Amino acid sequence: MITGIHHVTAITRDVQKNVDFYVGFLGLRLVKQTGGYEDAEQLHLFYGDALGSPGSLITFLVWQEGARGRVGLGALSEIAFAIPVATMGDWMIRAMHAGIQISGPARELGESVLRLRDPDGIAVKLVGVDGPATAPLAEPMAPTRIRSVTILSEDSQATADFVSRFGYQEALRDGPFIRLRSDNDVVDVRASAGYVPAIPGTGMFDHVAFRAPDVDAIRRMRLDLRDHEGVTNVHDRKYFLSLYVREPMGTLFEYATDGPGFTVDEDADHLGETLMIPSTDAVRAEDLRVSLPQFVLPGEERRPMRDLPFVHRFHTPDDPDGSVIVLLHGTGGNEADLMPLAARLNPHATLLGVRGRSTEEGITRWFRRYDAVTYDQVDIRAEAEAFAAFVEGAVATYGLDPARMTFLGYSNGANLLGAILRLHPGVVRRGVLLRGIEALENPPAADLADSDVLLLTGAQDPFGRMAPALEASLKAGGAALEARIINAGHELADEDLSIAADWLTTAKQGEPT
Repeated sequence: MITGIHHVTAITRDVQKNVDFYVGFLGLRLVKQTGGYEDAEQLHLFYGDALGSPGSLITFLVWQEGARGRVGLGALSEIAFAIPVATMGDWMIRAMHAGIQISGPARELGESVLRLRDPDGIAVKLVGVDGPATAPLAEPMAPTRIRSVTILSEDSQATADFVSRFGYQEALRDGPFIRLRSDNDVVDVRASAGYVPAIPGTGMFDHVAFRAPDVDAIRRMRLDLRDHEGVTNVHDRKYFLSLYVREPMGTLFEYATDGPGFTVDEDADHLGETLMIPSTDAVRAEDLRVSLPQFVLPGEERRPMRDLPFVHRFHTPDDPDGSVIVLLHGTGGNEADLMPLAARLNPHATLLGVRGRSTEEGITRWFRRYDAVTYDQVDIRAEAEAFAAFVEGAVATYGLDPARMTFLGYSNGANLLGAILRLHPGVVRRGVLLRGIEALENPPAADLADSDVLLLTGAQDPFGRMAPALEASLKAGGAALEARIINAGHELADEDLSIAADWLTTAKQGEPT
């Protein structure tokens, strides 16, 4: 019976740095990119050998700029890749040239080990173990397969006993470690009673998957675990079938078939080149392709990202026309929320999504509020000034043309745009404000003669009564304003898209619409 690790899944907060490390530095192949099968709004990357063989795979869920987790009990703490013994020195030189801190070689459980961390801080070991790869990578010093994972456990014996269900047998004990061996790799369970529990987040492992010889083995395992709390139904992940279960101390395990593999929707020469969307989300496939974070492979032309006051993300279409739409989400949103809408407004525009910095019980906003319609005036002005500085920095560092920039905000994002128009005239020359209201208590007089603004208010919007004050202030400043009431509430509607698309095709900077 085939045994061993099928894949290991972790979470990253920076997709480009992740690709640069696992493809550019480690030399693994990106064999698949998909929308997540549990959450299609979450990019999922798979790295491995030349064919993405089971036993070579490390995968990453992308939580772009997401909160960091904490390594602790009930989770994996590190992963090890097997490398040819003769390449240990070469790897040390490679790490130094790449500016990656590396320690070792050291002897751990009888093996020579180099230790380093990936850009998220995940512990990665390179272990000198000779053995053939299932589908060798072109570079002779490339990793051949996963050598091991380490699990932190409150009760190491209980965890080890559970791991044995997946074809592992105890190989040795050394201090706090119980090492279990399969046909192809090892699992190290480290006794860590009294340590802090793990907290999910970026820079953390999500789970380890073990190999199942076939679908019948998956079904038998589920029957064997029928009285075990937390076991799931069998899931079809397209590239394999699997089930999930937590071992007694909380670490998430998956049991996955080897097949059908990654060549079911891409041929072997082109693995990982196309973003795949799960069939269950086919109706919104185009929206997902716009909103999922983009990346390039090492050596390809890229846009270097800059450290600016706000978290931000670009989406560049295949055939950009030089225009840019800057997006400000509503309460509880993020930098990708409005990208599908903006792509429909202009499929050729480069999209720049920005994330608000204020939070309210974990919900992202653009400025603080005291209640639903009373806002922190000092915070509005501070965030408006910071956003104006962000725009100035983005124009300078990314080479954007201010005359070809449109700002689109929804709800709280529209409210901040309305404030910026008066507090920092000239920053927003063309703005689309969806459900925008007056957030300033004493708006200053401003010369808005060079600003075009579209303001769309929902007839049933409970906040709509505060829109006329914003409309009056913009008109008083001389903005070329088109204000319309549509048949909607506070939510976005199809009419927003059609009106805004028509307005964008006719609006000319500094001239009445």
